Amino acid sequence: MLFKKAKKVQPAQVEMSFWDHLDVLRFALMRSFAVIIVFAFLAFYFTDFVYNIIILGPKNPDFISNRLFCQLGDLLSVSGLCINQTNFKLNNFEMGGQFRNNMMISLIAGLVIAMPYLLTELWVFIRPALTIKERKGVRGFVFITTFLFLLGISFGYFIITPLSIDFLSNWTLSPDIENTIKLDSYISMVVMIALSTGLVFQLPVLIYFLAKMGIVTPKFLKQYRKHAVVIIFILAAIITPPDVFSQFLVSFPLLLLYEISIMVARRVEKKAVKDL
Repeated sequence: MLFKKAKKVQPAQVEMSFWDHLDVLRFALMRSFAVIIVFAFLAFYFTDFVYNIIILGPKNPDFISNRLFCQLGDLLSVSGLCINQTNFKLNNFEMGGQFRNNMMISLIAGLVIAMPYLLTELWVFIRPALTIKERKGVRGFVFITTFLFLLGISFGYFIITPLSIDFLSNWTLSPDIENTIKLDSYISMVVMIALSTGLVFQLPVLIYFLAKMGIVTPKFLKQYRKHAVVIIFILAAIITPPDVFSQFLVSFPLLLLYEISIMVARRVEKKAVKDL
């Protein structure tokens, strides 16, 4: 009987001191940092692929999104969809600027590639503090969060980035002003758009935890739905060519994401009522 009782003890029931938790967190951070550095070195080794194919790809006419947008534009007779057909040069004005950007992109690539592992480390760290019921409630946390993050990055990279590059690189105040685009400016835009959309696509996960804490309700999200729609369409109008189709192309996934968040909040609320 003693052995049976000892076997039933759950990790969540083992009490740990503050310093024990700190020690566990320290080793988790060290492992995470090591994995990021390993992937960063890997990205640095494949610099030619990372830069010429991934980073510089969206500005080239033969980039897959640019070709598909052009084909779609021809099919729908919307000339504005044929984007990035004039390849432009990027300029570096600093000694060591290209090397610095190479290091920065390698670190960011290492962070993105290591994201599933980082989320796993986070889950392993917080899991012992949860009850069995709470663990069931957040089952699939790592998979769902990783999937939404990568989906968001893909949407930002393949859809928003090419549209933004075409719009911003061709915007002129006067024919006498020539656009001389800095390497840093271009890279910052590509990285910020991809990472920002990756984070924006975490909205259902964020809403889930806010709903669990009682901070957000389905009623609240429905009440401000109109405001959300207006904001989304304004953002789409800013970063896309001046035609309705491309604006809808960017807006639709974000609107869908908001509706999914309402459904998530509704499900959390129903489950909370059921458990009472």
